Amino acid sequence: MAKERILITVKTYPTLSRKYGETVCTAGVREDGTWVRIYPVPFRRLDEEEQYKKFDWIACTLVRNRSDPRPETYRPANEIELRPVAHIDTSDAWRERRRILLKTARVYDRLDDLIAGAKANTTSLAVFKPARILGFSWEEDSRDWDPDKVRQMRELTQQLDLFADNTWRETFKLIPKLPYSFSYKFEDAAGRTSELQVLDWEAGALYWNCLRQTNGDELAALAKVRQKYLDTFLKTDLHFFLGTTQQFHFVAPNPWVIIGVFPIPHERQMGLF
Repeated sequence: MAKERILITVKTYPTLSRKYGETVCTAGVREDGTWVRIYPVPFRRLDEEEQYKKFDWIACTLVRNRSDPRPETYRPANEIELRPVAHIDTSDAWRERRRILLKTARVYDRLDDLIAGAKANTTSLAVFKPARILGFSWEEDSRDWDPDKVRQMRELTQQLDLFADNTWRETFKLIPKLPYSFSYKFEDAAGRTSELQVLDWEAGALYWNCLRQTNGDELAALAKVRQKYLDTFLKTDLHFFLGTTQQFHFVAPNPWVIIGVFPIPHERQMGLF
């Protein structure tokens, strides 16, 4: 199997898996603009120099993940390959990022097309351009991980699986659970209004950073998150990276969530004279 170059565009906030420990869902595009979801990735257990950032290229061998029916889902054949080999910066008004993600990859602007693609199992990852942002909000969520799942995972740290990577069992440590969930409300090109949850790692990291800056004032921290995701990002040519959840991929009326945001600067228009 040949290695593939994947431009990383998405890392979701970590979740708990009984089988894999603490994992993140990583997604990105190939050089031809087609999407790949890489799962599971024990991201926080990778050595620091191996951890990749958004808009890093990685080169790895991928194997179809048969436990997930979504067409773009693969697993790494070797986690050692999950390291950056290059990076696309923001030079020349994000020219290279724009070329790959907005001109090579397909950009959707109607949610009905994506919902139909999910039901037909042809699409579970996409770039999406909202026509109009109507709001950004949050809801209070549980403040602790499911105690039964945590207990199961703690017990697993004492057990070895002869046919799996056991590294996480030696270093397992819970990341704090986000006590709030964030959502965008928007309108698409057909005038359909939707509200989708934001699962981007950066939203969670921003909340914790703002909480430290405000000395633990949650309302002030939430206001800072909203200011960036609404006021600041609305000054850009905002796009979303959307993905479906495995649980609801076939069955939900709308299985899509926002797994990343792409606040790219507006493209400059050259004058005629």
